[in-house]
Amino acid sequence: MTTLTHLSNAGVSVLIDTTSGTPEVLHWGRALPADIDVAQLVASQVEPTPHCDFDEPQTIGIWRENARGFIGAPALIGSRPGRDWSHHFTVRSTKAQDSSVTYTSIDAEAELEVEAHFELTEQGVLKLTQKVTNLGLSEFTVDSLTGYLPVPDYTTEVLDFHGRWMNERQPQRQEIRVGNWVREGREGRTGHDFTLIQFALADGTNFEHGEAWGLSLAWSGNNRQIVERTAIGRTSLGAGELLLPDEVILGSNQTYEAPTVVAVYSAEGIDGASHRLHSMLRARPNHPTNIRPRPITLNVWEAVYFDHNFDKLAALADAAAEIGVERFVLDDGWFGSRRNDLSGLGDWVVSKDVWPEGLSKIIDKVKSVGIEFGLWFEGEMVNQDSDLYRAHPEWILQSGGRVPPTFRNQQVLDLAHEGAYQHVFNQTNAILGEYDIAYIKWDHNRVLTEASHFGKAAVRQQVQAIYRMFDELKAAHPGLEIESCASGGGRIDLGMVDHADRFWTSDNNDSLERQSINRYTSIVIPPELLGTHVGPTKAHSTGRTHTHAFRATTALWGHAGLEWDLTEASTEERVMLKNWTDFYKANRGLLHSGRTVRTEHADRNAFLHGVVSQDQSEALFMLAQLRPSEFSRPANIRLTGLDDKATYEVRVVEPAGAAVAMQIIAPRWYEGVRLTGALLATVGLRSPVLRPEQALLMQVKKV
Repeated sequence: MTTLTHLSNAGVSVLIDTTSGTPEVLHWGRALPADIDVAQLVASQVEPTPHCDFDEPQTIGIWRENARGFIGAPALIGSRPGRDWSHHFTVRSTKAQDSSVTYTSIDAEAELEVEAHFELTEQGVLKLTQKVTNLGLSEFTVDSLTGYLPVPDYTTEVLDFHGRWMNERQPQRQEIRVGNWVREGREGRTGHDFTLIQFALADGTNFEHGEAWGLSLAWSGNNRQIVERTAIGRTSLGAGELLLPDEVILGSNQTYEAPTVVAVYSAEGIDGASHRLHSMLRARPNHPTNIRPRPITLNVWEAVYFDHNFDKLAALADAAAEIGVERFVLDDGWFGSRRNDLSGLGDWVVSKDVWPEGLSKIIDKVKSVGIEFGLWFEGEMVNQDSDLYRAHPEWILQSGGRVPPTFRNQQVLDLAHEGAYQHVFNQTNAILGEYDIAYIKWDHNRVLTEASHFGKAAVRQQVQAIYRMFDELKAAHPGLEIESCASGGGRIDLGMVDHADRFWTSDNNDSLERQSINRYTSIVIPPELLGTHVGPTKAHSTGRTHTHAFRATTALWGHAGLEWDLTEASTEERVMLKNWTDFYKANRGLLHSGRTVRTEHADRNAFLHGVVSQDQSEALFMLAQLRPSEFSRPANIRLTGLDDKATYEVRVVEPAGAAVAMQIIAPRWYEGVRLTGALLATVGLRSPVLRPEQALLMQVKKV
């Protein structure tokens, strides 16, 4: 019986060997031939025995046990009081199918069973799910169960992403050194600093070229992601749930299943990894674009804030209909005593002070102009000045009888408490049952501190509860869409993507800041799941003023919408917005299905970004000049990702007005030029001399 399992799909191979009695990943990366000589391959990977080391070569395997000679962190860390902290697992069964394999291993002495399930999707994305089961009679505490995968010795750099509120997912790239580079999230959610993915890169890898190995975690709670280079010289990527003390204690025959680790390899640069992840998500039957096109959305928060005046909102609905908006979202302030952010959270009943006749009046108005209606909730939170808190102060997450410090004037409801859970579900469900609401925006504005359920750490239970909440609301209201918003760009991850239909990418609608936020978020999450809105002329977040063309062109590259008081827009501005929404509707099929390309541009002060249809027949590209160019005649515009042999016509399109340039004569190709894909990718087009904070939109069609 062979000991080698070879998973292969879409140009990716995974080789796992069990000759030593434990699964060992010999290779994860570029596709390998099917006819591998197992004995020769295994022999080629046996480590040497240096001086001052174990006397015989040791096979570490996926569990990385200390008992097998590994002196770093094991995959499973846990114990019974005073014992069974060191483990030695031996494979008992291997169940292989075409694209997956499951290994079950036992440590009879420690009375533990572990399972590792590897699945290589049709898109070449590797999913690793691990479990541990307590076979003993006494309790076993799990401290961590991390998924590790090896990467080649020739990886040289780590790329991950940091951030804060209104400045999410900013790249940082550095040399891989001996030791562990660890990114931890302890907010109780995947916060604004969550890296989303962590890459190990070969030397010189960029968006277009080179090899990249990336790990992400399908989880919306506390997390840990690791790049490890040992003193031995081997490098691994790791990811797993960050468990709080005693958060997982297994009774007899109980099992802990760790969140799935999502691993992606690309031989075509970072964009190749992005393409695999986008393709995997788009293949889901319930992926939003497999159900209907993504509607133009108007969120009225920055137009009215807490001032819910019917006449004002009705005028906004009329203006929205005039320019082609398809969804109208009423934000915070419609419920309870919520006239500001100091009170009312938790009381999900329509305010008689603001809406004495209920929400029917505004919903009927919105629907009468042909627009569907959406509503804002923040069901996991509570103000201490609320009917709910006064009735049930024990329903908040707290430890030791202490009331945690307020954060945005809020506390967090303990959704592991069935009473609290049912309160939120029942009140939300009642609103959705009474009114015709197609969409809810669900916010999460507070980090979790002292996240305790009856004295026990409960972040994991909180995350599972919100997954359950979203799933049950959707089951009760077929067709309901949910936007996940956590102070804008928090809680964006591959766990929530299976429960929500859209992410609010950032509370920052400043187009200059959104250029980078959108660019790096979309490495993992496809653009159709990312809310990208045209904000006010003067950004509320930064105070900057941008042209309509820059704001609208930036907002095209996602699930587009507006966050602007349209009643203040002039006739000319409304005409511009109508042209823009028409262009979005005509091109959203391409924008939301094509392959994202991020061309490496020679001008460090500009981004060059595009989307190419899967059949390479058409494309849209954007040149965004972020800061002044270094040169009086900027670097050529290379359009990549096209068919080298095909001929394309390229022209500038201006659905929201012209990009402002500092030039007397524009490049001659503006009104149309025909070149092959190879010439566009290598020679390119002469660039205009754009002013900073301007964006040029180019339409490309195969002749």
